[in-house]
Amino acid sequence: MKKRIQFKFEAIYSISHEPNFSESEVWILFHGYGQLAEYFIRKFLPFDSEDRIFLAPEGTNYSYLKDFQGRVGANWMTSYERELAIENNHRYLDKMVNEFLSGYKVFPKINVLGFSQGAATATRWASRWSGSIDNLILWAGGFAHDLNINKSREQFEKTEMTIILGDQDEFITSETIQKQGEFVKSFGKEAKIINFSGGHFIDSEVLKGLFK
Repeated sequence: MKKRIQFKFEAIYSISHEPNFSESEVWILFHGYGQLAEYFIRKFLPFDSEDRIFLAPEGTNYSYLKDFQGRVGANWMTSYERELAIENNHRYLDKMVNEFLSGYKVFPKINVLGFSQGAATATRWASRWSGSIDNLILWAGGFAHDLNINKSREQFEKTEMTIILGDQDEFITSETIQKQGEFVKSFGKEAKIINFSGGHFIDSEVLKGLFK
């Protein structure tokens, strides 16, 4: 017989600078499978400023990337006990984001960016978070297939959406592109599509364009 128990748990996140709580923009960054937040956030540090801050939560599942030693990566979930992992992710992300935002007297603009596996986790969390998302950027990934459409349509009513895809991304097929387009339409939205020449990675020039 399987049972569940809840206990106090500590998780890790990275931040681009010590907050002054007067930033007008907060970016929440969701890394991909096998990455770590402290390295993922480095791609965004050139765009850090007094008015813009980046937070990168880290998936709480860890494994060696090859064999049984060496580099370690994190992931948001696997197929094993998937629903439990989703529940834990929501509790962790709610706690992290809500506690961080409680320091602001003037509520900042909230931007969420999910890369690869992090895109699905980002959409699951954003679709049920108690706050509202101003911008949702999905890079080399898409909406979680199990989203509640009606609830998501309401939550994303005022959210600007951007989908970024590399034309040589081995994980993206015409079928997945079509499915993601159907999601966007079901929300009653139109997403901005950005294509670039490259594979499954964060392209620096495309990234720069997000902050112009």
